[in-house]
Amino acid sequence: MSDQIKKVVLAYSGGLDTSVILKWLQVTYGCEVVTFTADLGQGGEVEEARRKAELAGVKDIFIEDLREEFVRDYVFPMFRANTVYEGQYLLGTSIARPLIAKRQIEIAKETGADAVSHGATGKGNDQVRFELGYYALNPAIKVIAPWREWDLASRTKLIEFAEAHQIPVLKDKRGEAPFSQDANLLHISSEGKILEDPWVEAEEYVYSRTVSPEKAPDRPTYIEIEFAKGDAVAIDGEQLSPASLLARLNMLGGANGIGRLDIVENRYVGMKSRGIYETPGGTILLAAHRGIESITLDRGAAHLKDELMPRYAELIYNGYWFSPEREMLQSAIDQSQASVDGAVRMKLYKGSATVVGRKSPHSLYSEAHVTFEEDSVYDQRDAEGFIKLNALRLRLLGKQQS
Repeated sequence: MSDQIKKVVLAYSGGLDTSVILKWLQVTYGCEVVTFTADLGQGGEVEEARRKAELAGVKDIFIEDLREEFVRDYVFPMFRANTVYEGQYLLGTSIARPLIAKRQIEIAKETGADAVSHGATGKGNDQVRFELGYYALNPAIKVIAPWREWDLASRTKLIEFAEAHQIPVLKDKRGEAPFSQDANLLHISSEGKILEDPWVEAEEYVYSRTVSPEKAPDRPTYIEIEFAKGDAVAIDGEQLSPASLLARLNMLGGANGIGRLDIVENRYVGMKSRGIYETPGGTILLAAHRGIESITLDRGAAHLKDELMPRYAELIYNGYWFSPEREMLQSAIDQSQASVDGAVRMKLYKGSATVVGRKSPHSLYSEAHVTFEEDSVYDQRDAEGFIKLNALRLRLLGKQQS
């Protein structure tokens, strides 16, 4: 194997798993390893990954702040479609993988690497998402997935390997971890170990971005979110960059106990998994976006979007961000947003994010038409013909069956 791979770009977090992978690649393939650490707003000190990579003898270390690109080019396009997987999941992990894969392929080209590697296991969705992205962007790239190759099948074996190769192991990583987490600016997910029994309620310490709704303030928080062509651009009159806006919504949502989700989802590989997700800002953004669309989108366009959305969500969940069908759907979705401008007033209160006001210069809402008072724009007698024409096939069917 060692003569097949000369240089590999590793998606590197600096945690135990990817630190072990880094050394394993060096030992097993005898190749040079380039590390890439993406700051997607996961929190913590990403520069710590640089120190660990240097200790491992890595020469080419890439640490990049991709928060703005992540929200602008991935999160916002997804939210234009009101994307939800299986009715609940806002795809916080799924939407981050294409960007990481894209940068790995770009770095591989910049550094002359002939392979890329990731730390996803052979049971999960992420292996599919990473590798579909790799192959879409570079069909000739070689992919190394250590979890599908090595015999380090337990955390105990990982720690033994780490200690044998002088890889630092944090004390709280010894033994069985209570659960695993993945985080970025859109969400944080917790899975595995103590969360594997779907009957057992998650303990409060699992949650890190939101207070419990019971402990949220007893008075509601009101905010106003402004939209331009379907994307949120300001909060309470303050223009914000995409990443800054989502971070602000995360803070507001977290303080009000918004965005908690306990779900059993269907993985692409075929099994079901239970996850605890926190998406405070995204939950507010989804409700607000649907609120502004309710007065700016024509009924036919809105209903068609709702029909397309599950397919679009499935494509993202399964890793097909760079597929032609996702791009086709995105074009249709983006065209629908041309007049989705205006403002939405949101009420945040003890776990709920409720639309309580909406306005737009392109509003299709006509008070003159819907008023219960006397009007001069709508002839109610027209409804009789409308109903009879729509009932014609039912009446013909009824006659045949009588």
